[in-house]
Amino acid sequence: MQILTVVAPVFAARCSVLVADDGSCVVVDPGAGAGEQVRALVADRGLRPLAVLVTHGHADHTWDAPTLARDLDVPVMLHAGDAYRLEDPFGSLGVLDPRHDPSGPLAQALREAGVDVATWQAPQRVEPFGAVGSGRTPDVQLDLGGVRVVARHAPGHTEGSTLYLVDAGDPDPVVLSGDVLFAGSIGRTDLPGGDPAAMARTLREVVATLPAGSRVLPGHGPTTDVATELATNPYLARAR
Repeated sequence: MQILTVVAPVFAARCSVLVADDGSCVVVDPGAGAGEQVRALVADRGLRPLAVLVTHGHADHTWDAPTLARDLDVPVMLHAGDAYRLEDPFGSLGVLDPRHDPSGPLAQALREAGVDVATWQAPQRVEPFGAVGSGRTPDVQLDLGGVRVVARHAPGHTEGSTLYLVDAGDPDPVVLSGDVLFAGSIGRTDLPGGDPAAMARTLREVVATLPAGSRVLPGHGPTTDVATELATNPYLARAR
C-alpha cells in the first residue's frame, strides 16, 4: 500500500490517495484545489479509483469531493453524522461561513485559491456509513477492493468526524485523523456540531487506545505518531 499526499491550497488541507498493489485507489479529503492534482495523478499512474472518503464535512476537506467523485465515477463516503453537511458545507461552519464574514480567514483563503462559494453543488452519489446519534458508532470495515480501511467514529470536532485506519490488519496502521488530532494539538470544538465533552471521550477512548507505533497523517500540518502524541500532546494528557 502506498499513501500519496496532495496539499490543497485552502488551509493547506491534506488530501491522501491510498494506492493498493493492484492499482485500485481511494481518495481521502480532496479539499479546494486538490481535485486537479488528484486527476493528474490518477491518469499518470493509470490508477483505478473506487471511492472518495471524507474525514468530516467541513468545506476545506470536501470542496472538490463532488466534482472529483463525478469525474471518477465513484461515490463520496463519510459518516452518517456529517452527511447533512454535504448539502451546504459552509452553512455548518458558523462564524467561519465566508458568506457571513467576507473578510474572514476562510473567505480570504478561498479568494486566493480562486474558489467561488456560489458554485458549490452537492455530490450526486453519497454512501454514508455508521448511524446518526449522540454516541460513538462501531467501527466499519470499508470494502474498497485492494485498499483496506477501517472507519472509526471519533466525534467532537463534528458529529461524524472519523479516523481512517489504513492497513488496519497491521499491528501499527496508518491513521488519517482529519481534524480530530494534529501534531501537538486537536481540532476545535466551538463550531456548530462541535462538542468538547465528546472530544474528550474521543481522545481518551479512541485516540489514546490506538497502537503506539501508528503513524498519524493529520488533516493539516506535519505528520506525527501516536506514541509522540501520548507523550507530548497536552490535550491528550488532560483527557486521560
